[in-house]
Amino acid sequence: MGHKIFISYKYGDISVKRLARTPLYTATKVRDYVDELQDKLAEEDHINKGELDGEDLSDFKDSTIASKLRDKIYDSSITIVFISPQMKNSTLSEDEQWIPWEISYSLREATRNDRTSRMNGVLAVVLPDINGSYDYMLEKKNCCKEGCTLWHTNKLFKVLRGNMFNQNNKISQNCLKGDNVYKGYASYIHMIEWNRFISNIDFWIQVTDGIREKAYNYDIHINV
Repeated sequence: MGHKIFISYKYGDISVKRLARTPLYTATKVRDYVDELQDKLAEEDHINKGELDGEDLSDFKDSTIASKLRDKIYDSSITIVFISPQMKNSTLSEDEQWIPWEISYSLREATRNDRTSRMNGVLAVVLPDINGSYDYMLEKKNCCKEGCTLWHTNKLFKVLRGNMFNQNNKISQNCLKGDNVYKGYASYIHMIEWNRFISNIDFWIQVTDGIREKAYNYDIHINV
C-alpha cells in the first residue's frame, strides 16, 4: 500500500554532488534531488504531496505558518527531509526557516471534522556534498569490529536532533575501544545516505512507517 509523502528541503542549496540530470554549466541544487525522487515515486505506489519553494518565513506570524503548513502536511503520513551541507541559514533564527516548522507540524496530531491525522513518520535523507561525501553528517568510523557511523547531529535543526537517539529503551553495544554504539532504530527520525535510499525507496519508507507505528517507544519533541 502506498503512502502520501511530504518532502522538506532547502531549495537553493548548491553544496551538493552534481546530478546527471542537471543542465551543462548549471549548478545542481537540492531541488534537483527532489525532482529525482519525484520521478522514482511516480514509479511506485506512493503519492507525492506539494512542497514549498524555499520561501523566507521572517515576515510571517506563527498563525500564518501553521495555516500554510497544516494544509500540506495534514493528509500525508511520511515526511522525507533532505539533509544538505547548507540547509541552515545562519543569518536567520530557526523559527524563521521553513524546515524546522515542516518537521514540527509533521510530528503533531491534528483533528479536522472529527478526523484525526496522526503524526508522520520522518526520514532524514543525507545528500552527498559537492565532493560526493556524506562525512559532513554521517561519518564512517572504526569503533567496533563491524564498524559504525557517527551522526553529526550538532549540525542539525533542534527539532531534528531532538528526535534522534530518543528511543526510551535504546539497545547499545560496548566496543573494546570504549565506544557505545546504538543498535536498531534508536531514533524516531532515522538518517540514511541518499545512495542507499534512492536504490531501495520502498524499503526505507516501510522502515519509517514501522517506526511511526511504534512512536510510543520514543520521546517525541515537536517544538521548533
